[in-house]
Amino acid sequence: MDSRRSESVRAHDRSPSPPPAPARIRVGSAPDSWGVWFADDPAQPPWRRFLDEVSEAGYEWIELGPYGYLPTDPAQLREETGSRGLKVSAGTVFTALHRGPAVWEETWEQVSRVAALARDTGASHLVVIPAFWRDDKTAAALESPELTADQWRALTTGTERLAAEVRDAYGLSLVVHPHADTHIATETHVERFLDVTDPTLVSLCLDTGHYAYCGGDSVKLIKTYGERIGYLHLKQVDPVILADVVERGTPFGPAVRQGVMCEPPRGVPALEPVLTAAQGLGVDLFAIVEQDMYPCPPDKPLPIARRTRAFLRSCGA
Repeated sequence: MDSRRSESVRAHDRSPSPPPAPARIRVGSAPDSWGVWFADDPAQPPWRRFLDEVSEAGYEWIELGPYGYLPTDPAQLREETGSRGLKVSAGTVFTALHRGPAVWEETWEQVSRVAALARDTGASHLVVIPAFWRDDKTAAALESPELTADQWRALTTGTERLAAEVRDAYGLSLVVHPHADTHIATETHVERFLDVTDPTLVSLCLDTGHYAYCGGDSVKLIKTYGERIGYLHLKQVDPVILADVVERGTPFGPAVRQGVMCEPPRGVPALEPVLTAAQGLGVDLFAIVEQDMYPCPPDKPLPIARRTRAFLRSCGA
């Protein structure tokens, strides 16, 4: 080889690697943004109306919401979503794995139902939310807000087991959702949980609204634990209402009815920096809009959904 060419090749080999390509953010919405918290509730819109309107608002992806709200027959659900140009990104379950092996069978029974429907409708993720430590309607304490060392161990080992079995049985990635009024809520909780769980099994569903509600910084979390971010929920909190909620110790359910979760871009955190940080990770991510507003008037969600989709486009998503 010509010596000059050889030197050129060696120089090329020494050049720094290019930065990762920006991630593809797949934006969707969820029944939650239509005021849906339960499988069956007269205060909620019928499921066909939700599917019609989420498609009309410009979204391509949806979550299943509470099991039984959308049809649980996979063929019917594929037909209903496909005819509207929609696809399913994930199912959601609540678990109480900190209670140890005694709850495993009950947990797996409900997880299996949701995971099977998610898999059979083309979803790739299962969102796991820890159980509430207080009643979201009465504010009555059901458990201590902080776990003991043994309960933390049960939670983390149980989550790893669940992630492995969901992956092996259903081919889904498990993402844990920090949530207000649960044992994984604050920055301290989240960092402790991530530090002691297996990164090859357990990732995080970062909900920007819940994390802000509990005092966390989403951009900081993405920059610090970026390799653990597997999924996003996009929402904002009204800082004025949140200050009142914190001062009064209002539980999450009444806080939602008070309007603590608000329409973007009226609240915090700012979503454009969050999306920019997430895109910088160089991995494709779902970013599902969830504006908690149960209950709400039936004509309220669609205009908000349209405006939110337009706003997210302005942020590059």
